[in-house]
Formats: sequence, structure tokens, C-alpha cells
Amino acid sequence: MEAGIVGLPNVGKSTLFNALTAAGIASENYMYSTVEPNVGAVAIPDPRLATINRYIETKKIVPAMLQLVDIAGLPRGASQGEGMGNQFLAAIRNVDAILHVVRAFEDPNVLHVDDTIDPARDIDAIETELILADLQSVETMLQRAKKNARTGDHAAMLRVDILSACEARLSDAQPARGMKYDDPQAARIFRELFLLTAKRVLYVANVAESDLGGTGPLAAQVRAHAAANNSEAVAISARLEAEIAELDETDRSEMLQSVGLEEPALAVLARAAYRLLGYQSFYTAGPKEIRAWTIPIGATAPQAAGVIHSDFERGFIRVEVYSVDELVQYGSEKAIREAGKLRVEGKNYVMQDSDVCHFLFNV
Repeated sequence: MEAGIVGLPNVGKSTLFNALTAAGIASENYMYSTVEPNVGAVAIPDPRLATINRYIETKKIVPAMLQLVDIAGLPRGASQGEGMGNQFLAAIRNVDAILHVVRAFEDPNVLHVDDTIDPARDIDAIETELILADLQSVETMLQRAKKNARTGDHAAMLRVDILSACEARLSDAQPARGMKYDDPQAARIFRELFLLTAKRVLYVANVAESDLGGTGPLAAQVRAHAAANNSEAVAISARLEAEIAELDETDRSEMLQSVGLEEPALAVLARAAYRLLGYQSFYTAGPKEIRAWTIPIGATAPQAAGVIHSDFERGFIRVEVYSVDELVQYGSEKAIREAGKLRVEGKNYVMQDSDVCHFLFNV
């Protein structure tokens, strides 16, 4: 899973990136402190891995990973190249989701590009730039598509129809994520346009340490916008999380407890991103490793196998599966098998969250 971090300059994007990845990226109080996109991978917290390990000995534990792409602050005019905007936007065209960081704290020592704090205005500024960038991209692609469609090729003509619909929607200042296609070929063409506004957005209200619950009026603006757009919002103090990230495990737990937090921001973000994108986890477990894998909700067993390796999907025969809860209940895979609870499923099996799997395949 890959997410791109966007927002206006000086809203706390690089500070949040530092907190999540412990990468030590510069987070200075001026525009464009991030010039080249920063990329970092972080392990997604998952207590079920430790639960599995209580019953299955292994050499290593491999969690699912979240890759983050932190780009420079996007000023107004970014879609037209202002502040290297086009270059920065191109860096996040292939991500699965966008983390839109919004400043929801007052601090006279931290500059704001518009001098005042207004989350709703800031969200609108960024989303306008993403829409304009997509519109520019669609107009360019549409010109080429119309030339290709002169041959009468069905796929080329379908591409023109989809691009024309995108152009109309974007011209009306509406994001592309509201567009849906049931036809598999149309859905694939739309997906491969890699439109910024087709991606799901998780809004991150960067709050003051005095509002960690995100109940203040500034964070409320962010939550209201997210709710109105069928999205999610989380409240995080990037500065506090950056401090927590520098501590060892013992001190980190003590600091979290002292400020009334149960867990670091990464766990909150990861769960919200999973919900937003419709993802779930399944596991493979054995003496060499216990590993978490990320799949869309509704994925079939062969599709899950393909996440591990394309050969597994191509040569899929069946999967032996049980749940983490069943492992806790019976205490071992052997006991699960003896109790008749080890299920053998075929190609039509729809994976469930927390399945533990052994795939059988032949290529």
C-alpha cells in the first residue's frame, strides 16, 4: 500500500513523515523545504502477528508495509507549474491513496502562506489544484485519444468517451473519484488514467498538543469536509508524534500514557487507510516466517495467492485456511486440523480478514 502526502506549505507534512518513518527529513519553517519527493516505508502495526507467534515458532516476523511519498507543499498555481508544482504532482500519480495534511493549530511562530488559519479554505485550495492538474492531463490525453479513435477501434472509442466524461466533470470543479464503471474494460481504462482526484483521500488534521482528540473547531472543519465527501479524517499532532518517534519503546509507552494516547499515529493512520481503501490482511505462517499480506476486501483465494507471487495465482489449486481466533482457541495448527476446523477452499473462496493460509499450487 502506497500513500502520497500532500498539503499547503508549512502544514506539517514533513514533520508527520519524519514521525512515521523516523527518516530525519528536513522540516523547516519556509516554503519548499522538501524539493525532491521523500519516500519511506513503515511497518503497519498489527498485534495479530504477535498472537500467531505465540502458537507458531518462527525465525522472523514480517508485517505489512505502508510506503509514504512526501512531496513539497503545493501553493496555489501548482497545477500550472507554480513552485515546481507539476513536478511534485507527478510524483504521486501512482499511489493508492492521498494523505491530505491540513493545519488545524494556531502558532504565531509557524508561518502560514495565507497568514491566517482556515482549514476549509486550505482544503479547497489543494483540491482545486488537483482538479486543475487532472483537467490539464485529461485534455492532453483526449486529443491523442480522438486521433486513435478515427480507426473505429472499440477500445479507442471507449477511451474517448471516458476522457470526455472526465473532462466534463473536472471542468465542473468536481473530482473524478465520484465516477464509477461497472464494465471491466471501462473500469480498467479509467483506472489507468492515474488521475489524482480519482484516488481516495484521508484527511489528516495536524492539531495542537492541547487538542489531541481533535475536538476543537479547526479540526472539526476537517472532519466535516471529510464526512461530506464520503471520506475519513484523523487528528494527529505531527510535532508530538515526531518527539515520540525519537524515544525507545519504554519511554515511548510512558509518553503516550502521559498525554492520554493509547498508540502512536501510525496505527491510527493505517487503520483509517485500510477502511478507506477497503483493505484487509491475511497471513502466512511457518518456521521460516510469519508474514502479513494486504488485499482488497472481496479478493478471492487465487487473487490473494497472487499477492505473494504471480505463479501462486496462475497455478492455484486450493488453499488450507483457518482464522487467528481459531488458532487461539485450539492452540496449534495440528489441533485445528484434528478438530476438523482446517478448511480446504477452492478458487471461488472469498478471503476473510485474519485468515491464516497455506496455498497449494502447480506451475
